[in-house]
Amino acid sequence: MAEFRGLGRPFTGAGLRSAAIAMGLDPAADIPRVWAILTVESRGFGFLPDRRPKILFERHVFARQTNNKFNAKAPDISNKSPGGYEGAAAEYDRLQHAIALLKAAGQPSDAALKSVSWGLGQVMGFNHESVGYATVVEMVRDMLDDEQQHLMAMAAFVKRNKLGPKLQANDWVAVAEAYNGKNQAEHDYSGKLRAAFEKFAGGVERDISIRRAQSALAYLGFGKGMGDVDGILGDNTRRAIRAWRVHAGLSDNDRLDGEAFEQLMAAAGF
Repeated sequence: MAEFRGLGRPFTGAGLRSAAIAMGLDPAADIPRVWAILTVESRGFGFLPDRRPKILFERHVFARQTNNKFNAKAPDISNKSPGGYEGAAAEYDRLQHAIALLKAAGQPSDAALKSVSWGLGQVMGFNHESVGYATVVEMVRDMLDDEQQHLMAMAAFVKRNKLGPKLQANDWVAVAEAYNGKNQAEHDYSGKLRAAFEKFAGGVERDISIRRAQSALAYLGFGKGMGDVDGILGDNTRRAIRAWRVHAGLSDNDRLDGEAFEQLMAAAGF
């Protein structure tokens, strides 16, 4: 787990429905509500192009987890105030810095792992017990290979905090406060959740097969300029498909029929 890199498999349609059920939601009617959370928390996909889970390192949580021991030595990593975010892969540099601080002090990495929000649903590491894991290490390890584990951790968080009825009532303030605390209004998390829900409820759909194809293309190096892994077959995704087909020795077009789709899945290790 040293590099935090696994298979990075995307979830399936069946997996999304099972997660909705685990949240106490109606999989036939409430999927837009699930997508709203995923869109706001991780732009709708749980992995970076290098197959590591998307993360955000929270320095104020690390300070709390370590009793402010490293605040003076590394204020960018351990601080009573949140901030210092660098985004994307650079968040792993911050995490590794925190792990190095702990190692130098003869301590395990747990406090650093607990100070990170992990994957598709951005579940904080310190919530590991409440989402079904005895240790944070087990939670993180489970998230490396399959996005379904991200979904189920999020589902457990939703169930634990009794957010299912709040979601169905479109009580986005309650949902945002459970996820981001009482100060969520500073960043308008509830407004972002509401806007995302309205987009999906208004008919915007995500094709799970296209989403899986986009993740495979990104992992295989064809994602430059493609944009988010969002399940929408736009022009940029079509260009990425065409480039991969040519690379794979297939005919020069942007179709992803059954045989080509299966070949792409196999190439990505799905």
